[in-house]
Amino acid sequence: MRVFLTGASGFVGSSVVRQLLERDYQVRVLIRSTSPRTNLEGLDVERVEGDLLDSGSLIRACQGCRVFFHVAADYRLWARDPGMLHRTNVEGTRNALNAATENQVDRFVYTSSVATLGLNPDGRPADENTPSRLESMIGPYKRSKFEAEALVTDWVRARRLDAVIVNPSTPVGPRDVRPTPTGRLVRDAATGRMPAYVDTGLNIVHVDDVARGHLQALDRGRTGERYILGGENLALRDILEQVSRCAGRPGPRVRLPLRPLWPIALAAECWGRVSGQEPRLTRDALAMARKKMYFSSAKAESELGYGHRPAEAAIRDAVQWFLRQPVPQTENRVE
Repeated sequence: MRVFLTGASGFVGSSVVRQLLERDYQVRVLIRSTSPRTNLEGLDVERVEGDLLDSGSLIRACQGCRVFFHVAADYRLWARDPGMLHRTNVEGTRNALNAATENQVDRFVYTSSVATLGLNPDGRPADENTPSRLESMIGPYKRSKFEAEALVTDWVRARRLDAVIVNPSTPVGPRDVRPTPTGRLVRDAATGRMPAYVDTGLNIVHVDDVARGHLQALDRGRTGERYILGGENLALRDILEQVSRCAGRPGPRVRLPLRPLWPIALAAECWGRVSGQEPRLTRDALAMARKKMYFSSAKAESELGYGHRPAEAAIRDAVQWFLRQPVPQTENRVE
């Protein structure tokens, strides 16, 4: 069976490609002219040049494919042009849905994010039914993913497409070339550039477990349903300590309060607008850090047969990979 995939050169997408090839699927991928090819080197895939924002190129690229994985996204927590995140993540998803519909694909698997989900005020892990709304989404990335997921849901309700949604939590692991915001955190901690931390928490999952969950959603996911593909809930301090231990460095010992960081984040954003460089600290990131972003994958485990390895294994693989790489010159663009 021939499968079409966007975002194949990126972190999650390249792992999905590997899982597909292991199961002997014929894989065709959409690649932008400016996308790095590093993650696809040596892989037996058919490459088609195109762009999410070029509807015609998408329609032509997925002709003859029975399955469509839409993994591509602009994953940045800050952008000098926030509208670019909306265009890529929302309008790009609309174009992908239209291309899949035009070519009458059998199934569409959409890679959303736990960013679209609500959080429980009492700190309990959230699930697919935890209430959320657009107004509560922090920053252009979360808003764009919320709107894109709503598009997929609307498409299913209109009976235009057989689609299933997966919501990865915080993937870490090898091949995070750009890297993602979380990958940059791991890289910085592993290289001794993370001397302090804030009191927050994340759900850490190995990128290869997320990729395997994509294929399980293809096989077993119910049309129109969404499934959290997560791992282990950990405080940020524990994550950084595990990273430091894997890298053979002392872990951070200083916990920073959030309030004094706000003017620093504002200044960093102002400099980012002038220089074009993404700030390492943003007001949106601080706003997100106010709550621990913990999630449950119980639904995916029950319905898809999903499972995940310990977070320590994911962190170890990520650290080992980052320590072998030069510091990327260009970070956090569309995957």
